[in-house]
Amino acid sequence: MNPLCGRCNLVVYPTEKVNCLDKYWHKGCFSCEVCKMTLSMKNYKGFEKRPYCNAHYPRTGFTCVADTPENLRLKQQSKMQSQVRYKEDFEKNKGKCFSVVTDTPEMQRIKKTQDQISNIKYHEEFEKRKMGGEVPQHQPSNPSPAAYQPPAASQNFHYEPTPEPVRQAAAAPPPSAGKRYRAVYDYSAADEDEVSFVDGDVIVDVQQIDEGWMYGRVERTGQQGMLPANYVEAI
Repeated sequence: MNPLCGRCNLVVYPTEKVNCLDKYWHKGCFSCEVCKMTLSMKNYKGFEKRPYCNAHYPRTGFTCVADTPENLRLKQQSKMQSQVRYKEDFEKNKGKCFSVVTDTPEMQRIKKTQDQISNIKYHEEFEKRKMGGEVPQHQPSNPSPAAYQPPAASQNFHYEPTPEPVRQAAAAPPPSAGKRYRAVYDYSAADEDEVSFVDGDVIVDVQQIDEGWMYGRVERTGQQGMLPANYVEAI
């Protein structure tokens, strides 16, 4: 039984048969899909089992691939895997202290203040011991109540300046706001410790948690929480 033509769907006899692209064609029907120019086995280009000339052969671009259903599915799957990995790491490290928390500007300021208080206390104890050892050497031969007043005044003179570093530390300016980022996609929080934002929002006070996640505050809403690092860019 003779096959049918791939274009006109009529019977193709052996004398006029062209076998190409898994089909049979009349020699006159084997032509470009766009301009209808008759083709041969030497100058045709096949696309999706249809013949084309060199000028009208479809050329796919990268922009077409970016929005295909398969790429959208892969993007959604990658997003879900990132969230699953974050939740696993969060449960694994739950109750533990992250090193990133101890390195915040606020924690560094508190640590510095504690060190200053510790140094002040040490100097106070040192001055007490020092004054306690020097008093007997300066006592007169006939001690009287008035004779002991100068050392006490001298001792008070050493104590009064000591609280000054504490007041200066308390009045220190607040820590810097940290890095700033701009959202390039919309994101809806999937957990209580995450934050939602829309494309164009500015994220401030950003701290890097790991390669895939950050912690920051949305400047527009004031909300703070975790956010995916691949949804924002530095500004």
